[in-house]
Amino acid sequence: MQEECLILPRSGYIQVIRPVNAVLAGLAGIVGYLMATGTLIPGVIWIFLVVFLVTAGGNAVNDYCDVEIDRINRPDRPIPSGAADRDAVLVCSAILFLCGLAVSFTMNPLCVAIAAFNTILLVWYAISLKRTPGAGNIAISYLTASIFVFGAAFAGAGGAMKVLPIALVTFFAMLARELWKDAEDVLGDAAGGALTLPVRIGVYPVIRLGFVFLVAAICASLVPFLWWGLPYLAGIAVVDLLVFWTAFRALSCRTPECLKGTRATTLVKYAMFTSLVVFSLAALFL
Repeated sequence: MQEECLILPRSGYIQVIRPVNAVLAGLAGIVGYLMATGTLIPGVIWIFLVVFLVTAGGNAVNDYCDVEIDRINRPDRPIPSGAADRDAVLVCSAILFLCGLAVSFTMNPLCVAIAAFNTILLVWYAISLKRTPGAGNIAISYLTASIFVFGAAFAGAGGAMKVLPIALVTFFAMLARELWKDAEDVLGDAAGGALTLPVRIGVYPVIRLGFVFLVAAICASLVPFLWWGLPYLAGIAVVDLLVFWTAFRALSCRTPECLKGTRATTLVKYAMFTSLVVFSLAALFL
């Protein structure tokens, strides 16, 4: 099984790590360093490798833990379809995590600490946290936001602090999106026995909670004005207006169907990507 993992003879073993997502996560780590310093150095390859390996390990262990659910809901996934052996996937995940942690030791202690904590959290999430109402959403939102902090931490604690407002924007926007996605899927989740937060407390309270988190994201996005000035404020204001308009439309909904009709989760995703462009341009030119 170890040999299968190392040489990746079948596409199933590549699919479980979700390479496109892992590559994008690695690039996000580099963007975090760019936003903290306004420049790039050859050493950012270590950022990319650590984030890629740890993300890939998390994706693999998630497939390992979800195999029984996937046999019903996603039989085309690599493990239930037979394209990958379950035990081999677990070995792959362990190797990826260990390699990611090993590479992090070429960096500073803060980067090592973040990589180690995120590795533990990814395993915990796959085993049980994702099934805990609200906690799984918070974990995913933190993990997404922490990629930027990790990249910036390569420049030291000062770099990590500089991107903290940007990480908070990502955290709050991602949390709102995750909650609204659960609200859209509440009927299927309830029928399947999944105790998501909308199943527990209702769709509208979760929609309102998402609205609060998006307003928090808007507030956090204004903080970099203190060092990037009016040109940044003009750019981020366009994104913030889109976010607020999206949040306001979602707030008028009471049902999953209405929430889906607003395309709120898709618009929030677009707004997050656009905000990253604004942050990156500000870091380069302001």
